[in-house]
Amino acid sequence: MSREMVISVMSKDRTGIVADITGAIYELGGDLADLNQSTLGGYLTMILFATFDEGVSPAMLREKIDAIDSPTTLDVVAREITPAPSSEHSELPRKTYIMTTQGLNRKGLVYGISSFCFRHDINILDLATTIMADTYTMVLQLDLSRVESIAEVRSALDTYAHEEGLQVVLQHHDLFKVTNEIPF
Repeated sequence: MSREMVISVMSKDRTGIVADITGAIYELGGDLADLNQSTLGGYLTMILFATFDEGVSPAMLREKIDAIDSPTTLDVVAREITPAPSSEHSELPRKTYIMTTQGLNRKGLVYGISSFCFRHDINILDLATTIMADTYTMVLQLDLSRVESIAEVRSALDTYAHEEGLQVVLQHHDLFKVTNEIPF
């Protein structure tokens, strides 16, 4: 039997930190399934999903990562996922959309968009933001499975974007993928 764990790590960024963390998982016999890592404001933030043998506990994993000889402090949270997620959780929902939003930087932009999604029963699957000069950009991967009318959401989104002075584009994930990936 195996144990599924979700692991979160935050630390001041430095060279080799990803190798250190994934090495600790490897040394405990972990099978890394998913990893999402980025550096925000000079800090590495990472979330990982891994499978371990039954004998490996979240506490053992935290101890292994805490034992890494690191000049930076590694803040680690490890939790066992019960029951283990099914394979359907790794597939995108049929009604997955990508929303890109841009506007002048100001307080409350992410709150406003996330509140819009909540009011329209839209689940945010992924969210990335960046600021360049005074322009704030958000890219959201959204699950619209519980939305009855995409047309009504688009209309409400157009109104919201106009009121807030935002440029917003909502398109199905498949269309976004085809128009934004470079084929090999």
